[in-house]
Amino acid sequence: CCYWHIHGLMSLSYFNYNTDGYEGDGAEDGKSQDGSETLPYIDESPTMSPQLCAPQGPDGETVSPTPPEGLLPGVKTQKGLEMKKLVLSGFLASEEIYINQLEALLLPIRPLKATATTSQPVLTIQQIETIFYKIQDIFEIHKEFYDALLPNIQQWDEKVTVGHLFQKLASQLGVYKAFVDNYKVALETAEKCSQANSQFQEISENIKVKGPKDSKDCTTTISMEALLYKPIDRVTRSTLVLHDLLKHTPKDHPDFPLLQDALRISQNFLSSINEEIDPRRTAVTTPKGEARQLVKDGFLVEVSEGSRKLRHVFLFTDLLLCAKMKKAAVGRHQQYECKWYIPLADLTFQTLDDSDSCPSIQVVPEHELEEMKIKISVLKSEMQKEKKAPKGQSRVERLRKKMNEQESWLLTHSPTIPFRIHNKHGKSYLFLLSSDYERSEWRESIQKLQKKDLQACVLSSVELQVLTSSCFKLRTVHNIPVTSNKDDEETPGLYGFLHVIVHSAKGFKESANLYCTLEVDSYGYFVSKAKTRVFRDTTEPQWNEEFEIELEGSQHLRILCYEKCYDKSRLNKDDNEIVDKIMGKGQVQLDPQTVQSKNWHMDVIEMNGIKVEFSMKFTSRDLSLKRTPSKKQSGVFGVKINVVTKRERSKVPYIVRQCIEEVEKRGIDEVGIYRISGVATDIQALKAAFDTNTKDILVMLSDMDINAIAGTLKLYFRELPEPLLTDRLYPAFMEGIALSDPAAKENCMMHLLRSLPDPNLMTFLTLLEHLKRVAEKEPINKMSLHNLATVFGPTLLRPSESENTKGQHITSASDIWSHDVMAQVQVLLYYLQHPPISFAELKRNTLYFSTDV
Repeated sequence: CCYWHIHGLMSLSYFNYNTDGYEGDGAEDGKSQDGSETLPYIDESPTMSPQLCAPQGPDGETVSPTPPEGLLPGVKTQKGLEMKKLVLSGFLASEEIYINQLEALLLPIRPLKATATTSQPVLTIQQIETIFYKIQDIFEIHKEFYDALLPNIQQWDEKVTVGHLFQKLASQLGVYKAFVDNYKVALETAEKCSQANSQFQEISENIKVKGPKDSKDCTTTISMEALLYKPIDRVTRSTLVLHDLLKHTPKDHPDFPLLQDALRISQNFLSSINEEIDPRRTAVTTPKGEARQLVKDGFLVEVSEGSRKLRHVFLFTDLLLCAKMKKAAVGRHQQYECKWYIPLADLTFQTLDDSDSCPSIQVVPEHELEEMKIKISVLKSEMQKEKKAPKGQSRVERLRKKMNEQESWLLTHSPTIPFRIHNKHGKSYLFLLSSDYERSEWRESIQKLQKKDLQACVLSSVELQVLTSSCFKLRTVHNIPVTSNKDDEETPGLYGFLHVIVHSAKGFKESANLYCTLEVDSYGYFVSKAKTRVFRDTTEPQWNEEFEIELEGSQHLRILCYEKCYDKSRLNKDDNEIVDKIMGKGQVQLDPQTVQSKNWHMDVIEMNGIKVEFSMKFTSRDLSLKRTPSKKQSGVFGVKINVVTKRERSKVPYIVRQCIEEVEKRGIDEVGIYRISGVATDIQALKAAFDTNTKDILVMLSDMDINAIAGTLKLYFRELPEPLLTDRLYPAFMEGIALSDPAAKENCMMHLLRSLPDPNLMTFLTLLEHLKRVAEKEPINKMSLHNLATVFGPTLLRPSESENTKGQHITSASDIWSHDVMAQVQVLLYYLQHPPISFAELKRNTLYFSTDV
């Protein structure tokens, strides 16, 4: 139907081919109010997308453009030729405008190239070639076409033929293909250059285009972005003109077969580039006849029949579609299979009432996720080594495949934040996300679309199939976000520790209880790493809290600002449900250059009118791993453990005993105790107090947040100049844990403990018993022996400067990191799982062979 519909409009608009910013075209730059390109002569047609102009048959094949004879009763040849002339003269006028636009676009090239070789270039030669790619060729093709067509129309009669000119024009569409392929990059480059250079911004926003020869108004001003769209627009217009010329050309006229050939070429070309022009191309239409467009897509984990499945979710103008990638046969391109869809008119976000039983989500223990991360790091460093090896390429591919499997597992099993979607007339669906930021982005995108007057749509199976198969071309997210899918050239992200101080926020309309959370990406997904305290009843919260966040290949930091919900009826049973309201959210890129300076770097994130001020600095992993002995011998941090116990006349340092006592008093039921980082400023205050042996240390301890006390204890062990289990015995611990015979392992591991100096052994046994008591409360605090071993293993064992790294630069931060971590965790876990070990028994027991270590 749309074919004839256009024709109805077209016959009114022969002279309208040139309404391109000249005649009564209200929208600036030929753009409509919403910023999309307008095509004046098909503007009123809701069923018509400017890019889908080739008329389609029921099976999607292009149908022959010649209208059935019956529809044109008694077209007189003379009348037909008159109409044909009208069509051509209208087209010629718009062709003149098009050539002027291309010429205007070419004008800045020469001066830009002239500055490119000077000391202050506006653009580089590379950038000039990218932005103006193929414009010169397109200009020449159309200038030649115009110059040949003009005399034909001036001396018009029935013998005039123009088909060969259109056929030649169609045969040169290859230049347009090259232009289209580069279009997106050209736009992005122009955008980046405008932001970076005000001179270029000035040029690109004000390009003067001269008007047609006979028009009074000499010039108009158009932006470069609008001009770069013109060639894409033009192909569509040429195709429409060919329709009309054929309609008014008798079948026996020599032009007829040539025009038909030109139209066939143009249509094939159009359908091949449609999806490339704009990835969010229209797919099928909504019940109201509007184009259905893809608004957002991405990978989410769905809980289906109790197990986690990775899905690709597509949000269209009026429905949400959940698909999975089908396994493709070799050589065939991949296809999506629709699992379910919900019309947005029927979609609600389900919140759990008390009556609802929450579906139990299988949560993977933290230590399994940690182990998988370590395995991935090991694979990464193996891949780095193999890349340098002479015949490593095939092995690299095998390792990459294995790494991809492991990262996909991590991506599927780590998310725990529920995102529930409910169909008013049917089922509910549950997704799990690792980031509340992403959850709110999905929710906001859906709610924005729901504000429009939506009609519920029911898709027939054929429509659903068409829509699902269009997903492959439309999608904007092509690969699951894992590092093994990245090119080696892409930035690997930062490894190490990011220190962030969240200062304050302003811009809130009314007082509220406010806090912030910080998310960073690692292993391809975002996860929440820190949370400020709640600042009560204020419009200008002053947190001034510092956090140390471990980065594992991170590229972005996100800050979310929440209003705390104290309404008991809304706090539901699901542990991971976040019911607090997001007031604003924003993110910054972690640029290695900015972040890696030694100094603090202050920044502001603006979100919904709220401004959050924060500072950050970064320490790379190689630096943060070094144990640096304290110059002073008076304090306790960075001082040898035997010096401290001798000075205190104690068996176990005072700091260890006090922190353990406080954690057992009020932190043993705290979720994530020892895993969740305390506020760095609190930890520094406690460190200073212990170092100067302040009198009111006990008062400080009883007032301080328990995570800060746990953090202080970890920091003490981390800053010992030599690990608690000593450098000397480290290689033997590594060998002992690798023994497979249980009796031999037991003998060796106990002998190693006996070989420790007394203060080290006493402190270790004290800590061991404490950690066992923490793990007994695992159902409440979610900290298993394995979790605790993961947190403390490297802290107690990591050598101060391992023999193999002395004097040589560590090739990559993740190499040293993953190298022994697993074994360090295993050593501590061995002792944690062992029946109680007493100091006296160990010393007395001569059952063990005394082998010199």
